[in-house]
This record gives sequence, structure tokens and C-alpha cells, in this order.
Amino acid sequence: MHPWRFWWSHLRVPLTLFVILATVFATTQLDLTIARAIFFDAAHAQWIGADSWTVNELLHTSGRWAIRVLLALVLALWIATWVERDWRELRRPAAFFMVAALLSMGVVGLLKTLTNVDCPWDLVPFGGRFPYVELFADRPDALRVGRCFPAAHASSGYALLALYFTFRERHAALAKLGLALGLLTGLTFGLAQQARGAHFVSHDVWSAFLVWTVSLSVYAFAFRARLWESVRYDVSHEASVAARQLAPAVHVAGRSGLGAGIARAARQRRARRAALGRPHLHLQHADPAERPANRD
Repeated sequence: MHPWRFWWSHLRVPLTLFVILATVFATTQLDLTIARAIFFDAAHAQWIGADSWTVNELLHTSGRWAIRVLLALVLALWIATWVERDWRELRRPAAFFMVAALLSMGVVGLLKTLTNVDCPWDLVPFGGRFPYVELFADRPDALRVGRCFPAAHASSGYALLALYFTFRERHAALAKLGLALGLLTGLTFGLAQQARGAHFVSHDVWSAFLVWTVSLSVYAFAFRARLWESVRYDVSHEASVAARQLAPAVHVAGRSGLGAGIARAARQRRARRAALGRPHLHLQHADPAERPANRD
């Protein structure tokens, strides 16, 4: 399949969902409604995850380090493929996963510094000091620069979506598992950040779509939707080597081996003719005039 066709076939459904959700969040106050209803405790004027060890230490701090360790391990694997010949088939998949994950998180992190959007915990409706400004509304110049959109921590979880493309050519079940793992991890990281007051739901929607688009684009265009080509090359190379190794043996066999095979086949044919019986053979080869007129 052509890279552009593959790219579009894997983008159109996520793009449709994204456009619908992004439009709804941008034109309504659904972000505020969800935050008030689920994540902000108005009675105690604090976010429900503000003092939670699970949210702050396990899902945020430890989760961030878990992704870093995973990327370090993949980098070590990629380096090992240059040393261990038997691991060369993993070189392109490892390279793709690193590039896709790092580029995805990098794009989200860069946009976070440029979009000038506040975190929920800084807003007046939740005990902060700054007014709520809709996502694409004109922000007053007097306000300090905000750096909370899109959701960077959630993007590190969604970066695991690259596992889908890593395994899709080899193992469909693992590819689906990678897709589910990326969605689940990104969603979990995102919910944890919303419970802390660091992001709104719309921030995570944008992060998920950006990560998927970046990973898909890297796979389709930079790697031409093929991560395991080296395996096919190695197999053909090894086959040619084996053929060259067998060539001397075939040459030694030479004509004697071929002649012996022909003679053996001729003897087998003569034995089958003898088994059929001479009278029957004579009948088959008799002239039409000598054959019986009545064949019933």
C-alpha cells in the first residue's frame, strides 16, 4: 500500500473523532463542567488528587520514570543490534519506537510552551488567581504566559501507541495489545493529572490525537510502513550463501549422479510395463483391423 494511502486509512477515523470532540470542548464549557463534577472538591476547595500518593507519586512521578526507563532499554536494545548479529532484525523496530515516542512527546512538549494556556489549578473557578479563558479565545496581554496545553504527561503514556505499528507486521495480537496499552496508559496518566488540577479533559484529547498522528506519520513516511525488511534480506542472503556452499557438491555429483537417476527411472518404467502383461499390451497396440468388432 502506498504510504499516503496507508497514512490516510489509519488517520481518518481518529481525525473524525478528534474534530468532533475538539469542537465540542472549544465551543462549550464542558471542561469546567467535568472538572467541577468529578475532579474538584468544592466543599474543601481542593483537587481530589492533590494529596494522593497514588496520583502524585505512583502515576505522575513513577509513571514518568517508567517511560524513561523503557526508552532507555529500547535504546540499549538498538545499540545491541549492532553488536549481536542475531538481533539485527530488531534494529528497525527499536529505532522506530524510539523516534516515534520521543518525537511525539517532543511535539506535545513544544506546543505546551507556545500555546499560552493556563492549568486548571491556576484559575479563579478553582481557587486560583487567573480568569478562565476559552481554548481559542483572545487572551488578555496582561496575563502571564501559561504553559499547560496540551497534556505532556499524558503524551508519555500515549507514546506507547507506537507499539501498535511496531508489531502490526509480525503479530496482530501484540499490535492490538500495544494499541490497548497505549490508550490505557495515556488515559490513566491523563486522569491522574486531571485529579491534580494540572489539565482539563480537552488537553488530553489533543495529546492523544497528536501522538497518534506523529507515530503514524513516522511509520508511514520515515519507515515506509516496513520495520522488518532486514529479516527478508537476511533470509535471502543466507539462502544465497547456502546455494554457493551446495554448488561444489552438485558439481562433484556431475553426470554420474544424473545418469544414475535417469537409469533408475528407466528401470522403473520397464518394470511397470512388465507388470501390465504382454497380451493386454498387444491388444492396446494392435491395428484397428485386428481389434474385435464387438467391444461390449
